[in-house]
Amino acid sequence: MIQSLKLVFCGTPYFAVPTLDRLVEAGFQVPIVVTQPDRPKGRGLELVPSPVKQRAVQLGLAITQPETIKNNGDFRSQLTDLKPDAIIAVGYGRIIPQWMLDLPQLGNINLHASLLPKYRGAAPIQWAIARGETVTGVTTMKIDAGLDTGDILLQQEIPIAPADTAETLAPKLAAVGADLMITTLHGLQTGKVYPYPQDHSEATLAPILKKEDGLIDFFRSAIEILNRLRGFQPWPGAYSQFRGKNLQVWQAALSDRALPPSELKVAGHQLLVGCGEDTAIELLEVQLEGKKRTFGADFIRGYRPLPGERLGL
Repeated sequence: MIQSLKLVFCGTPYFAVPTLDRLVEAGFQVPIVVTQPDRPKGRGLELVPSPVKQRAVQLGLAITQPETIKNNGDFRSQLTDLKPDAIIAVGYGRIIPQWMLDLPQLGNINLHASLLPKYRGAAPIQWAIARGETVTGVTTMKIDAGLDTGDILLQQEIPIAPADTAETLAPKLAAVGADLMITTLHGLQTGKVYPYPQDHSEATLAPILKKEDGLIDFFRSAIEILNRLRGFQPWPGAYSQFRGKNLQVWQAALSDRALPPSELKVAGHQLLVGCGEDTAIELLEVQLEGKKRTFGADFIRGYRPLPGERLGL
């Protein structure tokens, strides 16, 4: 019976929670959930459990949170004694060592939030939006020793809506991916799903985001800037400088004006800034360092940008 599969689940973020839920709902055995240790957060630096741990507690599942896994003898013995049929990894945040790859009969199966081989890496959702993709999806794959280079099992496409941000797209992909994982496991168990290699020549990378990725380069086109603004939510966002202070851009829209890159222009109640390729954007909602978020029209009244004044200085 398919339901007799014994699975070790490794995951940490909210993106992994729907898959854990579906595995339990589908009747698979999940004797242990592996997630990262509780981390300090907030001003009080209180230890906060991962979203996966919180859900596992609600589901009454056993949990382990090893600080390291590669050379952890106790952890290795724990998993070896379980004799799992497969190890499921969704956003766990640790490199899976070879001993784990070799342990289960069906291998280590990962849910990745892109249509591999595109967007290998830590931030596939963010970079797909930032680079203007209109379609993305999820992939189940056999984990190997490389970075998202393992054989593909199944894939499912979904559209990226024009208004999607990384925050709105991630839950959609998580839900689709959870169902795809169930289909994948059923297919592996019944012999109807077979792994096939990726075309490595088509690979693109989605590296972990850095603070500087959010710095707006106004020599990019307006469309590029808006795509990066959507993709880099909630962090690092999109920011520049105004009169020597950080200016966070929360919302912006395409303008039909043509302005020199980084030049501000007040057009009635509109706050415009020039971009590359003779384009411009309207700053709809911004936040100056140390101040509250404000609409563009209110920013105009409060700071009265001067003719020819530029952002980024």
